[in-house]
Amino acid sequence: MNVNQSAAPVPPFGQPQPIYPGYHQSNYGGQPGTTAPPTSYGAYNGPVPGYQQTLPQGVSRAPPSSGAPPVSTAQATCGQTAYGQFGQGDVQNGPSSTVQMQRLPGSQPFGSPLAPVVSQPAVLQPYGPPPTSAQVTAQLAGMQISGAMAPAPPPSGLGYGPPMSLASASGSFPNSGPYGSYPQGQAPPLSQAQGHQGVQPPQRSAPPLASSFTPPASGVPRMPSMTSPLLPGQGFGGPPVSQPNHVSSPPPQALPPGPQVTGPPGPPPPMHSSQQPGYQLQQNGSFGPTRGPQPNYGSPYPGAPTFGSQPGPPQPLPPKRLDPDAIPSPIQVIEDDRNNRGSEPFVTGVRGQVPPLVTTSFLVKDQGNASPRYIRCTSYNIPCTSDMAKQAQVPLAAVIKPLARLPPEEASPYVVDHGESGPLRCNRCKAYMCPFMQFIEGGRRFQCCFCSCINDVPPQYFQHLDHTGKRVDAYDRPELSLGSYEFLATVDYCKNNKFPSPPAFIFMIDVSYNAIRTGLVRLLCEELKSLLDYLPREGGAEESAIRVGFVTYNKVLHFYNVKSSLAQPQMMVVSDVADMFVPLLDGFLVNVNESRAVITSLLDQIPEMFADTRETETVFAPVIQAGMEALKAAECAGKLFLFHTSLPIAEAPGKLKNRDDRKLINTDKEKTLFQPQTGAYQTLAKECVAQGCCVDLFLFPNQYVDVATLSVVPQLTGGSVYKYACFQVENDQERFLSDLRRDVQKVVGFDAVMRVRTSTGIRAVDFFGAFYMSNTTDVELAGLDGDKTVTVEFKHDDRLNEESGALLQCALLYTSCAGQRRLRIHNLALNCCTLLADLYRNCETDTLINYMAKFAYRGVLNSPVKSVRDTLITQCAQILACYRKNCASPSSAGQLILPECMKLLPVYLNCVLKSDVLQPGAEVTTDDRAYVRQLVTSMDVAETNVFFYPRLLPLTKSPIESTTEPPAIRASEERLSNGDIYLLENGLNLFLWVGASVQQGVVQSLFNVPSFSQITSGLSVLPVLDNPLSKKVRGLIDSLRAQRSRYMKLIVVKQEDKLEMLFKHFLVEDKSLSGGASYVDFLCHMHKEIRQLLS
Repeated sequence: MNVNQSAAPVPPFGQPQPIYPGYHQSNYGGQPGTTAPPTSYGAYNGPVPGYQQTLPQGVSRAPPSSGAPPVSTAQATCGQTAYGQFGQGDVQNGPSSTVQMQRLPGSQPFGSPLAPVVSQPAVLQPYGPPPTSAQVTAQLAGMQISGAMAPAPPPSGLGYGPPMSLASASGSFPNSGPYGSYPQGQAPPLSQAQGHQGVQPPQRSAPPLASSFTPPASGVPRMPSMTSPLLPGQGFGGPPVSQPNHVSSPPPQALPPGPQVTGPPGPPPPMHSSQQPGYQLQQNGSFGPTRGPQPNYGSPYPGAPTFGSQPGPPQPLPPKRLDPDAIPSPIQVIEDDRNNRGSEPFVTGVRGQVPPLVTTSFLVKDQGNASPRYIRCTSYNIPCTSDMAKQAQVPLAAVIKPLARLPPEEASPYVVDHGESGPLRCNRCKAYMCPFMQFIEGGRRFQCCFCSCINDVPPQYFQHLDHTGKRVDAYDRPELSLGSYEFLATVDYCKNNKFPSPPAFIFMIDVSYNAIRTGLVRLLCEELKSLLDYLPREGGAEESAIRVGFVTYNKVLHFYNVKSSLAQPQMMVVSDVADMFVPLLDGFLVNVNESRAVITSLLDQIPEMFADTRETETVFAPVIQAGMEALKAAECAGKLFLFHTSLPIAEAPGKLKNRDDRKLINTDKEKTLFQPQTGAYQTLAKECVAQGCCVDLFLFPNQYVDVATLSVVPQLTGGSVYKYACFQVENDQERFLSDLRRDVQKVVGFDAVMRVRTSTGIRAVDFFGAFYMSNTTDVELAGLDGDKTVTVEFKHDDRLNEESGALLQCALLYTSCAGQRRLRIHNLALNCCTLLADLYRNCETDTLINYMAKFAYRGVLNSPVKSVRDTLITQCAQILACYRKNCASPSSAGQLILPECMKLLPVYLNCVLKSDVLQPGAEVTTDDRAYVRQLVTSMDVAETNVFFYPRLLPLTKSPIESTTEPPAIRASEERLSNGDIYLLENGLNLFLWVGASVQQGVVQSLFNVPSFSQITSGLSVLPVLDNPLSKKVRGLIDSLRAQRSRYMKLIVVKQEDKLEMLFKHFLVEDKSLSGGASYVDFLCHMHKEIRQLLS
């Protein structure tokens, strides 16, 4: 459902909320409570139909129970299957809970008074009565984060800290921890990071399973806890260990025997003796004494704890607001993973290991599974049955980057040459030899690990087995010991059974009035003179084998003969664009070194030749057609570099009209804005793929050019689109030239076919990315570079086996830059599970978001954007509700419990929902949306991570001499201080935000002007100054650009300047101008959706 429309029952945030005496320290004596002032939130989704809005008058307390205390859950569930491997009575990130804590009603009563607690067998009905949504928002006043599963001690090497406990009450009830207060002078205990001594840790090393928060009902006093001795592992004192988002809470506590309050507030129940053993003091994500004032949070907390002293006069409560520090922070998760997993190499020998996050810098040692740089999965432990997969709703997908570039410390895949016999394969399923194949009968045969077929080993490949059944030469052969390797392909793998020629690059330059006027043509021709020396080459080759050709065009096409024997280049014009042909063969595609003089002469002449042109119309489809025909005539694959400026309106095939219409936004016809205008480009793309002709498109539009249609051919041929709106040489040349250099120099595989094979039980059913498919299994790519990914979704077609696991093999057949036909193989083994808890413990949220974004961005082609958004929200709610129902310990319905590995799912999903494609702001053009849509389609996990949740770096906080990157902060306006300077990057944009109160010395050092008012807003280059701060900031900008596949243009934004609106668009934790929810609001909304599913 849409976060932004008013909907289903939740109490309005805006209502004054009644306070219970006793909650606030000052009226513990039973003085009458005050009424809270109206909150700072507007109503969230309107009042609750069908619920009373005031407290019922006649209800007082339930009669005292005369019997023994309620039966503990531990007894009730004896003999029941426990959650995961732990019984109910075991320690769950805190003292063992005996019974669910009975809560007092919050500001909204439940439909009926609460009955006394009756313990249910937890497996059958973990929650007691169906939760009402009345608690949700009122209770989100201070989310209490808590662990909900038996604690798995975090294994070494896994990036999750111990489960910890925290409830944050945003400044309103400092020392009323949920279970009463502490003995004076004693520090709160650390939570049980070690777990109970008698508890078995889970068999597989895995992070703790959950973090949860209770949105406690505003003003509800918690029941005092029963006195109990300390549990093993629990102790007082010690430094605080809490991190505001890696946390888990004490479990629900048993009620003391005696009356249970269910009616309206009276005086608080009597407190237990002050000698109560340790429960955490819970306040704003920290342990220990009350914190001092915090930025944006006003003065110290009202009603600060006064242990042992007299209560002061009553004070009004501040407005309720969910403390952002109490909800999961992406920054903290990223930081923890870096600290825990960045120092050790990631060794791929163990099946089903979850790799470090994409934001962590780590080395990979290939010991039989492909590096996470090549393949990342949404889960490394997949359900054994399709029913279990349907229940969890976690998509099973892999994001594959077959030609990923590796850091210099890691070796490229070995190339294996089996001579004329070619690579060894299974006779039945055609899988390639890999480390998981089982050799039998003394090494004379092998059993395929994908289809179980038994194959003979050819005599030349035979080798004896050792005592463990492994071949004695296993470690000498990459295909028997590594996850990734290459085979040289034989002639059987080549088109028409003959080895390919080296590929060619054709530069096709728009010379219409727009391109000449902006200076683009002159700039490009100047750059190409030197750039042609840097064409990609194989290994240690002296020069590149790639040949080049040149075409210019407006309404007609001009081909150039640059044969080395000519003194001057020759131009041939083709004006019949309806029936395109190539007017010359010999001399069109040439070796750069042989024809250098003629090429240089041509590049000097082109800007002069068209300097006085008045032709404004252009063609587009015939240009691609011409390039493809030229490659076909030369019998080679290759790439077209198209530099284009305007909507192709000249009479020719592929002519387009301006169909931009903002009135279609938020209507059922909005999807047409993302669809191509005509089918001609799909047909053309199909022909290009058959020829191995990849198209890279550089667009320089001043107005609408219909990116949705023009990007069809690049998209289907595995190419890239670059867009420079309102191009000006002085502002944009660095970005354009940097992108062009990288694009021309990067290693590309041509004329490629990729197939993903899986072991029995699952199969690849869906594919996302920049490619073409003529059947259901083969991904065809005219070109594939090291930045592109192919995302593959898997579904069950049979039951999987926990012991044998599941296998994937990605095989890519391609032509290298030198014209060599090769096969690149990546193998990955995954675990299989029969417990949902194991699935949730081994998920990777970043990969999940990458898949969900691609799924949604493809969905907008065929469905209204609103229904795509609703589908995403529903799926996320189902994933989290299934976890809550089947894996989390029973707890109050007012708690939002998130799996430890997925606690960032809501914040990241909200970023996807607020993105320009799914929720455009007024300033976002139709072309921008189409551009971003096709860009995300082939992004890898690291790129989508920073694209959806940008990095915000404070520049003046860390010491100037420090060479490391400053630690990032959360992307929210309340984290900005107007005395600081911040860098924000998302992989495409780079902003330098300058606060209005920045010290003059800093302004002088960075901008070479004396005051803030003299800084030029929108500046795109920092002056080169000889001082430590200037060098540090420019160095940081350079290092950020080096990490990204596209050049990020810098924009300097001054606080309260008109450009600040653009900058704030990237502060994704805040509410967006286009109506997107803030992170806090979305979490409330998600919680409500989950509770509706559970009830």
